[in-house]
Amino acid sequence: MDNGLQKFGGDWTTEKLLRIQKYLSAYTTALKNKPFRLIYIDAFAGTGYRNIKSEENQQTLMFPDLAAEDTEAFLAGSAKIALQTEPRFAEYHFIEQDARKCKELERLKQDFPAKAQDIHIDNDDANAALVRICDLMSKRRNLRAVLFLDPFGMNVSWQTIEAIAATKAIDMWYLFPLGVGVNRLLTKNGIIPDTWQQKLNNIFGCSDWKEQFYTTEIQQDLFSDEETSTKTGDFQQIADFFVRRLDSIFAGVVKKPLPLYNSRRNPLYLLCFACGNKKGTPIALRIAGHILKG
Repeated sequence: MDNGLQKFGGDWTTEKLLRIQKYLSAYTTALKNKPFRLIYIDAFAGTGYRNIKSEENQQTLMFPDLAAEDTEAFLAGSAKIALQTEPRFAEYHFIEQDARKCKELERLKQDFPAKAQDIHIDNDDANAALVRICDLMSKRRNLRAVLFLDPFGMNVSWQTIEAIAATKAIDMWYLFPLGVGVNRLLTKNGIIPDTWQQKLNNIFGCSDWKEQFYTTEIQQDLFSDEETSTKTGDFQQIADFFVRRLDSIFAGVVKKPLPLYNSRRNPLYLLCFACGNKKGTPIALRIAGHILKG
């Protein structure tokens, strides 16, 4: 029965949320005595809730203790996890383009009445909303933020990533669509439709991916030379290339992000972390790196 709650994937979703939860708690604790106003930003926030069927997930969750009978019927999505984090954030910005899901997000104000006035729900395209927030943060030096980018698909523009890095004040968690998006567009024979190439250019911020992931050969005959391409880039090479792209604009990046797999051990996403503030980079990378390993 559809109860209006957003349903997520399996093991990798739980793993992702638990790791974000650990970082948020460490982040607010580390900065609680610093003169910063702390902001949490969740782009593609969904409904803020995750639906769990107890019998099914007793068998499939990586952390079965979370599905025990005495737990709540719902596991928190990333938005709710942020609101549960203590020490708390000063502001919460939840971005969601789907108007129906925004109405669901409004329930968070009822669930957290003490924080209701600090919850800001933006019914807009994530790229447009993030650019506005980044512009604000660039003008106010007392702001620090954690951003969670959890897109369903290849919806994040590299220009948006550049705006995030340019603030020098945002720690970014990005669920990069490694297997569910990028790899599927990289055809084996290198014949890629223009619309797909544009998507790849948009997510990487360049067209250099062609040289990275394909080998080109010239086949000669009596009448002409024919150029053929063969895909040589695997999941690891795609991941390494994207990490280098992030490293070119952020103060610090975890060099070994966490791949999240489906039940067939195919990588779906790459959980990446990038730090915007140079001074805060050492501790941020240490915390994030430990979380991504553990």
